[in-house]
Amino acid sequence: MPAAFDAARLLGERVLAERQRVGITQMDAANLAGINVAHYGRIERGMGNPNLETLVRLAGVLGVDPGEFLRGMTVDQLPPSRVSYAAADYVRERERRSKA
Repeated sequence: MPAAFDAARLLGERVLAERQRVGITQMDAANLAGINVAHYGRIERGMGNPNLETLVRLAGVLGVDPGEFLRGMTVDQLPPSRVSYAAADYVRERERRSKA
């Protein structure tokens, strides 16, 4: 099983906290959101990578704005990628190369 990365771990903690605040089980939350219970468990453990639809559904079930799950997260909390340039870096390099 892959290791959790910071953003997934933080998302899982937030989903768990909201579920506990509402007072429902993982099974209840998964069923209400229309997702597989095992997938829901992986999300709470920081091992899942839910898509946008799943995040919005979970937020609706738990009565929070979907943005609350992602608040304050940055690209630095994601797993390393082969290429991680900001658009500004890309444009700057493209302009530099076109002048050469």
